[in-house]
Amino acid sequence: MIMTGAEAIIESLKEEKVEVVFGYPGGAVLTLYDALYKANTNHVLTKHEQGAVHAADGYARATGKVGVCIVTSGPGATNLVTGIATAYMDSIPLVAITGQVAVSLIGRDSFQEADICGITTPVTKHNYLVKKVEDLPRVLKEAFYIARTGRPGPVVVDIAKDVFAATLDYHYPEKVQLRGYHPLFEGEIDVIENVLEEMKAARKPLIFVGGGVNLADAAQTLRELVALTGFPVITTLMGLGCIPSDHPLNLGMVGMHGTYAANMATTECDLLLGIGVRFDDRVTGLVAEFLPKAKVVHFDIDPAEINKNVLAFIRVIGDLKWSLPALNQKIVAAKAVWNVQIEPWIKQVAAWQSEQPLIYELNEEQVMPQAVIEKVNELTQGEAIIVTDVGQHQMWIAQYFNFKEPRSLLTSGGLGTMGYGLPAALGAQTGCPEKVVILFVGDGGIMMNCQELATAANYELPVKVLIFNNQVLGMVAQWQRMFYGGRYSHSRLKGHTDFVKLAEAMGVVGMRISEPSELDETLKAAMAIPGPVVVDIQIPETENVLPMVPPGARLDQMVMGG
Repeated sequence: MIMTGAEAIIESLKEEKVEVVFGYPGGAVLTLYDALYKANTNHVLTKHEQGAVHAADGYARATGKVGVCIVTSGPGATNLVTGIATAYMDSIPLVAITGQVAVSLIGRDSFQEADICGITTPVTKHNYLVKKVEDLPRVLKEAFYIARTGRPGPVVVDIAKDVFAATLDYHYPEKVQLRGYHPLFEGEIDVIENVLEEMKAARKPLIFVGGGVNLADAAQTLRELVALTGFPVITTLMGLGCIPSDHPLNLGMVGMHGTYAANMATTECDLLLGIGVRFDDRVTGLVAEFLPKAKVVHFDIDPAEINKNVLAFIRVIGDLKWSLPALNQKIVAAKAVWNVQIEPWIKQVAAWQSEQPLIYELNEEQVMPQAVIEKVNELTQGEAIIVTDVGQHQMWIAQYFNFKEPRSLLTSGGLGTMGYGLPAALGAQTGCPEKVVILFVGDGGIMMNCQELATAANYELPVKVLIFNNQVLGMVAQWQRMFYGGRYSHSRLKGHTDFVKLAEAMGVVGMRISEPSELDETLKAAMAIPGPVVVDIQIPETENVLPMVPPGARLDQMVMGG
């Protein structure tokens, strides 16, 4: 079928079952946007290109599908870089389609020209510069395949302006054949048998759950593993929700702001099953003294992650969709049981939980952020999709929200991107219109992409935005209090931003909570409103996120709260 390059892109998106794209038009992509108009494509116009890529990211995390965004050349494309890097660090499947100047103008410092492939090479799984219209179907087929297979990640497809108007005889490829790219799905079954033997010998085993379990949609299989073994569980930030927060064997998040029980169990265990984890520095603390007594079994689809930060005693390389069911089957076939040999260990971790639970100081005059989270959990019964920005509120959510299901926490884990939360929440709400989507954000982070409140209003996306307003850059100020002698160098906002008026100016309902007595009624009212709502919640300036492992310390050298 003869069609233009722009029409071929739209047909290719249909072939990939893309339901919505997020974007922002500009000169280099006007031909594509004209074709989008004619095809009546479901498109969400954000107010900034960074909003588009974060929204596509939030959509991908919430739905498990590939997120798609479209922007123009030059500054339009470079405005995606932070969002692409965010997705890359957390292994989120994205396809970013960018316009480029015409083929004859490439490399001449032309108006709105930028080498987006060169710029994004370190933060993409792959990228393409398309100069021939005939290449479009193949490139798009490959881009979606690369983004979603193996370890997921973002792919950039940069397309010269004249390619959109050129014509081709369109045929969408049925298969992908990429030289050098053969994502490993199944590993060696003998390795699984070796893992089971180590599990049989363990007396203090521990299961460590990471974001890879979410990405592989393997949460149910993980829960079966926990039920079969009775092993206690710790999680990373990205692994929250894979096992219910209130599960009796779930010790909570491990690491810098992990629970006492999780950090102590990590220090004392003799076998750690690391499943879909990267062993990043926020988890390990002083890496030289991380897991001092344990053999490590590392399950991961990406061989590059094995032995990168922590040496593995056994490597299980393959998709968790293969390795976890295979392990469960081996356990059942062997009729393996651990209840007697690990009973002292289970009593020990339970003692750690009871000795040092997560606590905070009650305050009758000020709204405590932890109390807000507990109230939201009570109102939603843990059924909402929770989105966070980055900072103190992000860690309080990890500590105090009761997650029940996978893909129920969307947060920038690896890159720690302020400004991520609001557009990501809009993407999640777009992909899951039947879900309650709640964004927790600080008064610093909300200003980084606050323009997307107008997007929420324009598309009637009923996201509830809860701003923890403490008039400081919370986590920065906490570090300055704890490690820099209380010298608040440029972290005190002390501005006059009226978030209620800001919300109302963008067509969103605004509310405010200043006292604890207002918390219950105001949150209930916000949840009952059918459209988007902003709630400005004034919290104490000096409240810290605790426990905390100071930089350079071991996991068992925590600063405790209370």
